[in-house]
Amino acid sequence: MKLIFEKSSKKRKGIHLPRLDVPERKVDIPKIFLRKRINLPEVSEVDVVRHYTALSRTNYGVDNGFYPLGSCTMKYNPKVNEDVARLAGFTFSHPYQPEEISQGCLELMFNLERYLCEVTGMDAYTLQPAAGAQGELTGLMIIKAFFKQKKEKRTKIIVPDSSHGTNPASASMCAFEVLTIKSNKQGRIDLCTLSEIMSEDVAGIMLTNPNTLGIFEKDILEIAKIVHNKGGLVYCDGANMNALLGISKPGDMGFDIIHLNLHKTFSTPHGGGGPGSGPVGIKKPLEPFLPTPRIIKRDETYCLSYDYPLSIGRVKSFYGNFGVMVKAYAYIRALGADGLKQVAEVAVLNANYLLKKLKPYFDLPYDQPYKHEFVLSGSRQAKKGVRTMDIAKRLLDYGFHAPTIYFPLIIDEAIMIEPTETESKETLDAFANAMRKIAEESEKEPKVLKNSPHNTPVSRLDMVKASREPVLRWKK
Repeated sequence: MKLIFEKSSKKRKGIHLPRLDVPERKVDIPKIFLRKRINLPEVSEVDVVRHYTALSRTNYGVDNGFYPLGSCTMKYNPKVNEDVARLAGFTFSHPYQPEEISQGCLELMFNLERYLCEVTGMDAYTLQPAAGAQGELTGLMIIKAFFKQKKEKRTKIIVPDSSHGTNPASASMCAFEVLTIKSNKQGRIDLCTLSEIMSEDVAGIMLTNPNTLGIFEKDILEIAKIVHNKGGLVYCDGANMNALLGISKPGDMGFDIIHLNLHKTFSTPHGGGGPGSGPVGIKKPLEPFLPTPRIIKRDETYCLSYDYPLSIGRVKSFYGNFGVMVKAYAYIRALGADGLKQVAEVAVLNANYLLKKLKPYFDLPYDQPYKHEFVLSGSRQAKKGVRTMDIAKRLLDYGFHAPTIYFPLIIDEAIMIEPTETESKETLDAFANAMRKIAEESEKEPKVLKNSPHNTPVSRLDMVKASREPVLRWKK
């Protein structure tokens, strides 16, 4: 496909404006305000339309294909949620308008907090954080404020070696020292190691359950007990709630605090730079430290309250990304309790079905039942000179987006796959067949993979050169 600049032809125009019907007048403008001539392409209107239409067709998204990114829950989102978020009562509301004419918005957020409490077993929520990572940061700020109020100096956070990278990053941003705990042979937390490193200097542990390998921490009650016995708190990274909805509640597992990703589990578009939403839920002892303002109901009126002297304060302008909340609210109301449970059941079923199909062709570091996602290894193919990156690039030729690769870091040549609950058996079979063919190609025709993709607008890029010598401006 040609660049729009390559379609340019001298003096060609997309639009002709009428002659000015007012007298021309020269204005002295200081040079500081003048810009150099912008090198814009000269094209007709139809060329512009065709160019951007062609670009849209080369874009890949969950609406036009399978998007099996592990640890991300890139699932199809019902379009009714988008329609609800576009209702005039929501889109024409302004965050600075008086509370008395914002009752509908405040009621929606108030009820959404209650629903999230029910789903996760927590006692209270804030909807302010704009993403999962900001939710983590908010949660750790709450933990820090909690121990400060108790006059306890705790400087460390325990993080598993399989965790999302944002976990240690968020802990570091809150000036905690990160203690990494290695996974055992089953891909879970080793209880003996946890007992050894857990001390009264540790503020808590950050866990994802199921963890980032897709494995459920079956000893979670014992893990919580070990941490609580030393006065620490147990934080849940809720990125993998897709596997738990309606079946198990983090609050019942011993977690004191959790962040959720509404843009993953609760059906708002994930990717493209946002917006996201990362609500934080807590148990009762941590409630005084939640960000303000809090949404409260006084008599029959909903309002924003700042009357929380121990609060960590505001973490997001206004009250967070409201449009994302509307979509999540619509999703929960449309599915109900039974529907949310079915989400988790089908997500787990799809993952284990796909795992069964792919297991003969790739290495499986942890051979056991998984939850909503699983991690294969391309080590077998790497011995033939075919890396996981080659497998991912070749998948593009078969019409599929690649899974997450090289994560978690503890798996060599990792291929992390999450099919989600929204994909059909036919789609899963087609993906499995493509992966099988690629595995066979790695044995018989490795050069095909090393030079892939072959059928995309742009072929294999030199990634090292691209990162070290980025071209940010087009030149003739």
